[in-house]
Amino acid sequence: MDRAYLEQLLGEAERQESILKVMSRPAEKRLNWGEYRQIFIEQKRIDQGVEFWREHADTLARAEREYGVPAEIIVAIIGVETRYGRITGNYRVLDALATLGFDYPKRGEFFRGQLKEYVHLVREEQLDPLSLKGSYAGAMGYGQFIPSSYRAYAVDFDGDQKRDIWNNPTDAIGSVANYFARHGWKSGEAVISNVVINRAADPAWFNAGLKPEVTLAQWGERGISTRKDLDPAQPATLMELETAEGEQYRFGLHNFYVITRYNHSRLYAMAVYELSRDIRDAYERSRRG
Repeated sequence: MDRAYLEQLLGEAERQESILKVMSRPAEKRLNWGEYRQIFIEQKRIDQGVEFWREHADTLARAEREYGVPAEIIVAIIGVETRYGRITGNYRVLDALATLGFDYPKRGEFFRGQLKEYVHLVREEQLDPLSLKGSYAGAMGYGQFIPSSYRAYAVDFDGDQKRDIWNNPTDAIGSVANYFARHGWKSGEAVISNVVINRAADPAWFNAGLKPEVTLAQWGERGISTRKDLDPAQPATLMELETAEGEQYRFGLHNFYVITRYNHSRLYAMAVYELSRDIRDAYERSRRG
């Protein structure tokens, strides 16, 4: 990479104070499950999801066929991230990544890495580095891919020789499906499961980590059971989710963990899963008339 070009490009970047303020208060860390759920599981987002599914039914069916990822999961991700392309972010990606890379020490190394990926991305795709807009964290397009995710997982799903996740919902759908497939989504498997606590449980067992590491059989030995139709050899993570009505308990299974690879938050993954289920039900009802 030419040094003079980099210096000129970085000289165009503008520090955004509003980004630094938002980064200090992410919703996933200041809200409980009940509060977080209300943001995403609401009728308007469900209705818009059905509308998006109808409009892109053929593309979603092809993505599900080719990648093994359910259409409702793809729709829900795009719904949670950008309201189906309506809110994709107003910050210049260059400004966001430079601000966080050089003025947010807590995660500066990560965002400097994303800035490097962005410089490669715009050169490879022949895009104007000053024109692309995204979120306060430099995430882009319908599915809010950060630059490294774009380079690794974005696909040209309509065959026009471009990977356009900003303006082309077909490419965006294929790219989200590819992301999930590449992170190990298992077609036809459950995402979460119910929890029955049969005796006193160690508080340390709850919310211990996103990755499932204790098998359902082992949880049974600890006095915590679930549905009988699941493979007892599969691992699960035990979750306690706080709401105004009290605590909810769930097992997160392998596909739940895959959702958290998109955003490393159990609240996020729960929102995507519940929204996907509601959208699927509403879509199927609409087809029945």
